[in-house]
Amino acid sequence: MNPIELSLFASRLSAVCDEMGTVLRRSALSPNIKDRLDFSCAVFNAEGELCAQAAHIPVHLGSMAFAMADIVERLAWAEGDMIILNDPFLGGTHLPDVTVIAPVFVADALVGFVANRAHHADIGAATPGSMPLSTTLHEEGLIIPPSYLLRRGSMDDAFLDHVARQTGNPAGTVADFTAQASANRVGVRRVRALVESLGVAKFGAGLTALNDYAESLAHRALSLLPNGRYAFTDVMDDDGQGNINLPIAVTLLVREGRVAVDFAGTAAQVKGNINCPLSVAAAAVFYVFRCSMPSYTPACAGTFRSIRVVAPEGSLVNAQRPAAVVAGNVETSTRIVDALLGALAQACPDLIPAASHGSMNNVAMGARGPRNWDYYETIGGGMGAGRCGGGWHGVQTHMTNTLNTPVESVEMHYPLRIRRYALRRGSGGIGTRAGGDGLVREFEFLSDATVTLLTERRTTAPWGLAGGGPGAVGRNVLNGEILPAKATCRVTSGDRLVIETPGGGGWGGPEQS
Repeated sequence: MNPIELSLFASRLSAVCDEMGTVLRRSALSPNIKDRLDFSCAVFNAEGELCAQAAHIPVHLGSMAFAMADIVERLAWAEGDMIILNDPFLGGTHLPDVTVIAPVFVADALVGFVANRAHHADIGAATPGSMPLSTTLHEEGLIIPPSYLLRRGSMDDAFLDHVARQTGNPAGTVADFTAQASANRVGVRRVRALVESLGVAKFGAGLTALNDYAESLAHRALSLLPNGRYAFTDVMDDDGQGNINLPIAVTLLVREGRVAVDFAGTAAQVKGNINCPLSVAAAAVFYVFRCSMPSYTPACAGTFRSIRVVAPEGSLVNAQRPAAVVAGNVETSTRIVDALLGALAQACPDLIPAASHGSMNNVAMGARGPRNWDYYETIGGGMGAGRCGGGWHGVQTHMTNTLNTPVESVEMHYPLRIRRYALRRGSGGIGTRAGGDGLVREFEFLSDATVTLLTERRTTAPWGLAGGGPGAVGRNVLNGEILPAKATCRVTSGDRLVIETPGGGGWGGPEQS
């Protein structure tokens, strides 16, 4: 392909992912998918290498890119099949993120795969919202190994019914799984049409050229990093089970456009649920270095060929079964980003921003009884400031790319009232460039419920850079009493929960003025 043909080819692949996302959003029922957009879509080649992805959730797509090849090798594929899975140790992230994969055949030849991953607020955990204070994977809900959702085009209704009955709202679960299958059907049709228009040979040559081009752009961007060894250690507040100040250590070895990332020195896996499988750690690494590349760099396997990830088995970032991992996907992945940015700030201090709020500020709640309901939300905070500008206020950062659930949607779907939703003024770190402010979100409960909070940066503040001050730590308050960073509690009608999210770190001291 010449450069113009290659550009069009890349755009057509990306458009497949965008259209899959649109179908999923428009056909899903749960606010978590249709309002917050907590889903991701991607296209892979026949060997499971990433070909294209939409600008959805970094932690979803990076982990799929890391683990897809292994999933592809495990199964014998036929036209019309769809596989469903959520096992974190077989290519997933955490149990609420359910992945549906479909092969693409042209003239009986397997040419690729499409996949989407969506977060389900109820996957059968003991506590509503399926984000429990767990100590093993089995406490976190239904574990789905790679299983056939459709076999040669026919839905396995018995299997789907079995999965749905593990949840509090079976009809809603079936609807969302069906939406995921519909998104894949569209993806299969679009990829097949692309292959048929080019021919199988030219399609394969296009993928090879696309990956080579991405690799060259990535290598060129990474070559701008000064050769050297850069190390940084950040900490997790706690694991919810009494273990505190858990280090995440990272060492970067940069050599001529190639980077080795080593997590030696990171805490061992813990009893609590902030462990993460290696695929999640790799997703955080891929995200950080993807941000250092030109915006037009294709999102495909070639982009990451120059990056190697090593982590000790049994560590917080390479946990082994049956470790609890539900918060590792959301909280530990975010701290891995902070540690990587801290190391990169030593290599290129003028290009790296201070730490952002450093937590997805997870709130899960609901009830079982005459009316089953499950609500899950991640809440934004302050973005870290950099040399070229101040941090943004009240935004989702780094490993999450979701929207908030609109107040109108919350109050329409759940027995909740949002009493306050505002910026947390003054929570950003001071500096020549101030860090962004966090958010305040206040819930009033209109019926009894169970609430689980999985939050970070409640004791260890987001750090500033170049003399800038740290952002304010977050707070969780129920009826005026401060709650731990990770907690489960029962609430009654009239109770009020206030989540105050951390601010971002500031950049620059008096000498930069």
